[in-house]
Amino acid sequence: MTPNPGSVHYQSDGTIARIVFDRPAARNAMTWQMYEQLAEACSRAAAEPGLRLVTLRGAGGEAFIAGTDIAQFKAFRSGEEGIAYEAKVEAYVAAVEAIPVPTLAVVEGVAVGGGVVIAAACDLRIATANAVFGAPIARTLGNCLSIANHQRLAAAFGAARASRMLMLAENITASEAVTAGFLLAAVAPEELDALVEQVCQQVVRNAPITTRVSKMQSQRLRRAALPDDSDLIRLTYGSRDFHEGVAAFVAKRKPAWEGR
Repeated sequence: MTPNPGSVHYQSDGTIARIVFDRPAARNAMTWQMYEQLAEACSRAAAEPGLRLVTLRGAGGEAFIAGTDIAQFKAFRSGEEGIAYEAKVEAYVAAVEAIPVPTLAVVEGVAVGGGVVIAAACDLRIATANAVFGAPIARTLGNCLSIANHQRLAAAFGAARASRMLMLAENITASEAVTAGFLLAAVAPEELDALVEQVCQQVVRNAPITTRVSKMQSQRLRRAALPDDSDLIRLTYGSRDFHEGVAAFVAKRKPAWEGR
């Protein structure tokens, strides 16, 4: 079992619900327990009849989510396990998208890997000016995203920036994320809470049916005609490079890629 598996908290005042990823010692890297609790929180939000908005935020002030806990990859032995993993993560991310009211990601510091995908699955995003966004798997683990998650990043940042994230393993700064339209705004840390409240109240004042329908329309447009990618995921997670990437990450050394 992963030490300190973390937790995901859910609080609601009946109008605004708050989901908090709480594992700050590991920059809120997601364990299976946290993913399961995230799914439960999304179900609770969907069941609240008077809810108007859900915020998602990392605890500790230094990270939103730093991806999936890498220790969970050590048991992988085949490409089929990669397919099962990506399908499982996709289900959790889809649960965030399926929350029937607008969602607001509040990002402080790092949002990488699964963290940037979860932020992209939200409808609105604000961040501190020092926030960074990325999926540097090409220089860390040597794995891949599902095509649905790749599409989320391309839709949120634009195809060119998503390619930079994935092929060059570059992070996107908060300033650039504002320019790309990914963020509503990026502010100093001491200004963030006031901005969160401002955006929350702006959403709450608007017509709830209009915001819900607009959200669902956006989702349907994003999900239209996504092709199957099981062959690509099997190739990646079944490769020697992926296992080398995991071993190198755990050992805190640079991976030696072989291309097979």
